[in-house]
Parts: sequence; C-alpha cells; structure tokens
Amino acid sequence: MDDGIDERFLTSNGLAARRLADVLLGQAVDARLPRLRDFAEKLGVGNGTVQSALQMLEEAGAIETVARGHLGTFLVRADRAALWRLAGLGTLLAAMPLPYSRRYEGLASGLREACEAAGVPFAITFMRGAATRAAALLEGKVDLVVASRFAADRLIASQPVQLVADLGPATYVGAHGLLLRHGVTVDTPGLRVAVDSASQDQRLLAERAFADREDDVVWVEASYMQLRELFERGDVDATVWNLDEVQDRLGPGVQVLPLRDEINRELSLRNSSAALLTRADGAGQLAAVRDALDVAVISEVQRQVLCGERLPSY
Repeated sequence: MDDGIDERFLTSNGLAARRLADVLLGQAVDARLPRLRDFAEKLGVGNGTVQSALQMLEEAGAIETVARGHLGTFLVRADRAALWRLAGLGTLLAAMPLPYSRRYEGLASGLREACEAAGVPFAITFMRGAATRAAALLEGKVDLVVASRFAADRLIASQPVQLVADLGPATYVGAHGLLLRHGVTVDTPGLRVAVDSASQDQRLLAERAFADREDDVVWVEASYMQLRELFERGDVDATVWNLDEVQDRLGPGVQVLPLRDEINRELSLRNSSAALLTRADGAGQLAAVRDALDVAVISEVQRQVLCGERLPSY
C-alpha cells in the first residue's frame, strides 16, 4: 500500500497527513476548512501535528489552501487522485450486473473512464441480482453498487445504503416488453410466465403486467439465458423482460408487445435509470467520487458503445 509514497509520509506527522488526506476527500473545494483544533480532535493528535500535516499535503501538491483573515482558511484546490493515493484507499471496487447487454458494457466503460478521469483507481466485479450486489456492499466486499433507480430506492428504504448518483434515463435499460409465444394470447388460461427471482425489477414488472389475473398464472423460474430454449420447447408462454437482454436472442416463435402505459409510467421509467449506491457509513469517501464524477462522461461513453463508435473497455 505504501509503494510510491514519499518517505516523509511514513513518519508520525506523515501518518497524520495521510489520515487527514482521507478526511479532506470529503471536503468541498472553495469551502472553509474546520479549525485546527477540530481536525486535531477528529484525528486524536495535537494542533501542531495537524499544521505539519496540512503543510505536507500542500508541499506534495495534493491541496492548496488560502487564509482569509477572520473568515478562516479555505481549501481552494484539491488533487483528489493524490489525496486518494496518500490516504491509502486503494482501488474502488464496483459491483455491476453481468455485462450481457451492450448497454451494460457501455455503462461499465463509462464508469471506468469517469473514475479514471476523477483520479480514482477503479475496478469492476459482476454479480447477478441487485440483492446479491447489496449484500456484498454491506459485507464490505465492494465499495459501490450499480442498480436500477427503482431497486436502489427499495434498498435505501430498507438497508443502510446511500445514493451516490442517479445517471439518468436509459442508462440502466432501454425498455421492457411483453414477450409472448406465438399461438397464445395474454388471455390464455393457465399462462406460464417466466420470472427471475434474482431480479426485483423483472419480477415486479411481471407481477404488475399480470396483476389482473394472478390466480390464473403459473410462474416459471428462469433467467434470460434460458428464455430462448424455454420458449422453443414450449415450457413458457410469456414474460416481461428487459429488451436489451433478449435482443437477437429470441427465436422467431416469440412476439414482442409493448407494456401497458400505466406500467411504463409507474415502474419502467425509474427502472431505466442506473443508480450508484454505497454504504451509509462510507459515504464520506464516496462523496469525493460523487463530486468529481462527470456523469456526462459516463453517458457519452455509453452512447458511443451503444452506437458502435467505440469498443467496450472495462
């Protein structure tokens, strides 16, 4: 962890400077810094040690401060990459859905480019299901989770997690559709509907789509990988699914119909936005990422990948 760190930062004052770097990651530029004694109390050191630590960070080019008389001392510049490195925070690990659609590949590529531009070392791990990713976040196995805004709102209401950013419409999925096997209709008795319990979004959309006949529906557990085979064998009759996932993967025996307007309004629009979540107790460090993260970079890289203008890179 100390590779590439100036030896001065391995002294007692240097170690205080590294802890201070962690604190300053959550400090907004152009904001007044806390008083020396406030920093000292937070770090458990003396005022002189804090003064030396601030000086070391300035000499290292990590920060720049200016004293404005009775108004106090202000942070006028912060090199977040340098602060991140000096704080010894390591690589930011994000958990995303499996990259089985071009939209997800574009999102992963955009996140990587935006984090690198913000000076944050970044890596991605892939996990199926928002609940699985949230569990990994709460267990400290990952630092950041990507989910739909719909799933994120449910997690925020029930778990100690916090929203870092909402990346906007169509960043998570493009649209959902109603898939029907040829020869059946939505009114067919005993309709067998494929559902993925690992995806809260998909299951809730399916339940809403068939809410008026829930006693006449047979739920069949499935993942997108199984859909083509299940439809071809006649094992399922219908489902609601993310069209990004099934594009070019369904046989000619499946028709795609639009969802009812009320379902799109109530769920699909929130479902289309990608949200970034972190632990509520780790929000201070991630505030630095949120403040430096250029959402426009993520969206533009994702657009380029979707249009085939660039290859995915994550």
